[in-house]
Amino acid sequence: MDHLSKALRQRRSVRTFLKKPVDPSLLESLQAYASKIQNPFGIEVRFVFLDAKEHHLSAPVLSNEPFYIAAVVNKVPYGEEAVGYAFEKLMLKAVSEGLGTVWIGGTMKREMFEKAAGIKEGERMPCITPIGYPAKPAFRESMMRKGVGADKRISSDELFFEGSFTVPLTEQDPVINEALEAVRWAPSAVNKQPWRIVRKDGRFHFYKYSEKNYFSEAVGDMQRIDAGIALCHFITVLEENGRKADIIIEDPKIREDDHLTYIASVITERETENE
Repeated sequence: MDHLSKALRQRRSVRTFLKKPVDPSLLESLQAYASKIQNPFGIEVRFVFLDAKEHHLSAPVLSNEPFYIAAVVNKVPYGEEAVGYAFEKLMLKAVSEGLGTVWIGGTMKREMFEKAAGIKEGERMPCITPIGYPAKPAFRESMMRKGVGADKRISSDELFFEGSFTVPLTEQDPVINEALEAVRWAPSAVNKQPWRIVRKDGRFHFYKYSEKNYFSEAVGDMQRIDAGIALCHFITVLEENGRKADIIIEDPKIREDDHLTYIASVITERETENE
């Protein structure tokens, strides 16, 4: 058991780092952990660790970052969700070890990062994260967080539903409540929180909610990545509370809005016991 729930609650986007290298043994530990991460979609996600100085890498929104990790995946269906799930798990592990991380998909010199990561034909590198020891946020970082409302979240009754998208979900199970709250506070591009969950027949059906197209050839669909992050948070809490959780892809056909796209469903231990 990884015991990432505490890191999940503590995590924040870090863009300002101390001017000190990451302990080599810690980097080795993270690399070993990264090599063993699995995602419920069965799609390989390759993690490339990059020394910023060695590869002459930088990003305009960051300060003093000593290292980067790039996530690489084949251009296949559900590749974005696999990246979101697996990369968030790696970031949570880094946070649990005292490091800072932040999802970056656009504000970087992409060509340099893709070259350093060794991108091959048929692959894409949707996102990177810096890793290092967090420092006090610079003024620029504080303004960025304020600009996207990083410390605010959409209310639960606008995100989680029962049976359809018209009835807010009320849940008495404290573990499910914790898992849903973990989803609510999951990171997402410009804090859009582009996920909706409908519980029906005991299953939790995850949808992407989007009012415009967030697809690009270099990144894929950024909001599908966000959905993968949300799934990671939900399942992490369930599993660390002793609940079995499986992801299946069986569209329940309960969309009630053109902006909604079905992603996947989570079957919990409770439903299995009832069967």
